[in-house]
Amino acid sequence: MSLRRTLTALLVSAVLAPAALASDIAAMPAGLPDFAPDKPLPVPEVARRTLDNGLQVWVVPRDGVPRVDYVMVFRDAGLAADAPETPAFASMLAGLLAEGTDQRSSRQIAEAAQGMGGGIGGYAATDGLAINANALPSKAADMAALLAEVTRSPSFPEDEIRLAKANALQGLKAAEAQPGFRAERAMLAALYGDHPYARTQATEAGIEAVDRDTLVAEHARRLRPDNALLVIAGRIGEEEAMALAQRHFGDWQAQGDAPAATPAARTGAMPTRVLLDREGSVQSTVRIGRPAIRATHPDHIPLQLASTVLGGSFSSRLMQNLREEKGYTYGARLGQRSQAVGGALVSSADVRNEVTGAAIGEFFAEFDRLANEPVPPRELDMNKRYVAGSYLISNQLQRSVAGTLAGNWLNGLPPEYIGEFVPRIREVTAEQVQAMGRKYFQPAQQSIVVVGDKAVLEQLGQYGEFTVAE
Repeated sequence: MSLRRTLTALLVSAVLAPAALASDIAAMPAGLPDFAPDKPLPVPEVARRTLDNGLQVWVVPRDGVPRVDYVMVFRDAGLAADAPETPAFASMLAGLLAEGTDQRSSRQIAEAAQGMGGGIGGYAATDGLAINANALPSKAADMAALLAEVTRSPSFPEDEIRLAKANALQGLKAAEAQPGFRAERAMLAALYGDHPYARTQATEAGIEAVDRDTLVAEHARRLRPDNALLVIAGRIGEEEAMALAQRHFGDWQAQGDAPAATPAARTGAMPTRVLLDREGSVQSTVRIGRPAIRATHPDHIPLQLASTVLGGSFSSRLMQNLREEKGYTYGARLGQRSQAVGGALVSSADVRNEVTGAAIGEFFAEFDRLANEPVPPRELDMNKRYVAGSYLISNQLQRSVAGTLAGNWLNGLPPEYIGEFVPRIREVTAEQVQAMGRKYFQPAQQSIVVVGDKAVLEQLGQYGEFTVAE
């Protein structure tokens, strides 16, 4: 899951600006001191307990900012759990949890949370559903009670459902006008076929089909203690936090059968070529991708470093090639998506019509270079510092520590992983990165989706036969 990385990205850009150099690293002035070694991430002491009803509770006392953070996450309750006819249903379910309970209205919930110096709300990720809450330490007990109320007894008022559906339909209408949304939908289908991971975008029919009866039934089915984790972090003692968890969630009992686990996603697929016609467009939205691996796979760490070298930062090879050298685009990126039961590698750029084919060729040229040439030591070290620094900065924020632990749990990773990530990144060798290039970035393995004017089709023939669709 993701967990709101915009602020992190801005901080990283500022703090790690010296690392944002081209792949052909410019010579630095003589006499400058070496970069200081990365500071180790203080590994939080995580107290763990499982309540009699199966709810796992992790407590992380911290002396940082004066607040207490709660993150409640549920496995097999997110977007991948949605029925094919109602994709992205989990987003609406999560968003409505704090819009009314058996005791309070939406406004009363918001005012209560604000009175505690914090907030509360839910959101859905691919592999799970989460409820975040925070409050001043003096209001930690009150917020625990409100979290339990929102989690256990949402009322799903009809007027709030109507408002949520209207907002979702407007949001979908705006999204569908964007070429990136259309490209993502086509790429998800190419990556995952009929797997639930392919159905994470809302549809008009799916939104219209949501009703209160379905919300009530799915809440009872998906939000249950025996597939949940509660993380409590901040200025609170272990015993106090555990007592709050027991008081507000200890008598909560699951009803009926638990949701089925999401089946494993495929790790390879026959590449597809799709051009989605956008008549009159002056640029092409390009996506290049293939299925990859889940977060617990042994290749995850070296593949993340390889992905960063290629397209994970402003100094990455794709950005320097397509933006700085060729002038094809404002930005070219590559993202590694590693989730609970599968993953993907997806590259992206918006390019001028006349260089659509050439841009795809440059993506493939960089893929080949990664596979056939070892990354030079200075470039490898630069990217290690970038990945490690990004991780260290993001996990200085208390809410991020709680969110990282919860996200790792959804992906099947233990609490210790939060302290293992940076040392493992530092250990990756140039040979391992090159091996990732050979294994995951062969051009012949990649699907291509282009959203643009079909006049660009004549540039694409060298990459295979493209299906043209509206």
